[in-house]
Amino acid sequence: MTTIHDVAKRANVSISTVSRVLNNSPLVTAEKRERVLEAIRELGYQPNALARGLIHRRTQTIGVLIPDVSNFFFAEVFRGMEDVAHARGWNVMICNTDGDPRRMLKYIEVLREKRVDGVIFTSEPVSEDYYRALLKLEVPVVLAATTSGYDFPSIKVNDEQASFEAANYLIEQGHRNLGMIAGSSHDPIAGVPRVAGFRRALQEAGIADIDRRIVHGDYRFESGKQATEELLGRFPEMTAIFAASDEMALGIISYAYERGIRVPEELSVVGFDNVKIAQMSNPPLTTVAQPLYQIGEKAADCLLDMITKTVEHKGLHYLKHQLIVRGTVKEIKQLTDERTLK
Repeated sequence: MTTIHDVAKRANVSISTVSRVLNNSPLVTAEKRERVLEAIRELGYQPNALARGLIHRRTQTIGVLIPDVSNFFFAEVFRGMEDVAHARGWNVMICNTDGDPRRMLKYIEVLREKRVDGVIFTSEPVSEDYYRALLKLEVPVVLAATTSGYDFPSIKVNDEQASFEAANYLIEQGHRNLGMIAGSSHDPIAGVPRVAGFRRALQEAGIADIDRRIVHGDYRFESGKQATEELLGRFPEMTAIFAASDEMALGIISYAYERGIRVPEELSVVGFDNVKIAQMSNPPLTTVAQPLYQIGEKAADCLLDMITKTVEHKGLHYLKHQLIVRGTVKEIKQLTDERTLK
């Protein structure tokens, strides 16, 4: 295997000169640079990534901590990250934490051992234990689709406002007997703010009994089915449900199909995220679109700028959400009998 020593010998220069050429140093004359490049071409030399990393004190690798790689949401976010990293000549190490705190801390330690140059932390709240472990890495950290009370820059949408607009859209379509399948009541990232947005929309519309109109799930398909049964048990005449994730929204549609409830003729549905499968459902799902690819893209760009350009990024950066109207919401001309709201 050809080494840097072979290149130096062929070009009749020192090893340090070859190293300078490889790193585009201006401290090499044009004549020596050309001799080194010619030797590299003749010998077919490929610089060892680890060796170059030692020169730069970088591994050209970033770590990404994801709670569930099987979730449609994270596939699109990660694609944005990886495309940016690839375009800029960086590698990505993905860690599936499975939402397990012990596994998360173990992976953070693995990233430290692998000497990654930066980390993107996605979706989950940043606990004090996570924060301390991330600080020990002594590398830049960026949050994607999450935020924290700590001094990490974060990229996400305004979940409260997005949820408000989704619920308000249903109300504008004439739905006053509506409910919500929310995420965990203990989730400060997507659970609490999305409930707050839904609650604000109903309060402004003068709709009563809001607490009973909210059932909590875990963002997954099966919990959407189970929560739909609970909601319709409380309000048999309910005409619309807003779900805090597309997977749960698809669970609503599945439950309705199994019970002979027509969507949207008898039950309107709105989801949240706009994952790819949302447009594949029957009927296609009306949903709040998070710019998932752009969240990943922006997070990776931000992190790599912090690493390579020592650019300082701080605070919360909101990206725009959008309501995508497809086929799961029906406009109601005649408003629901007020008695059903009590």
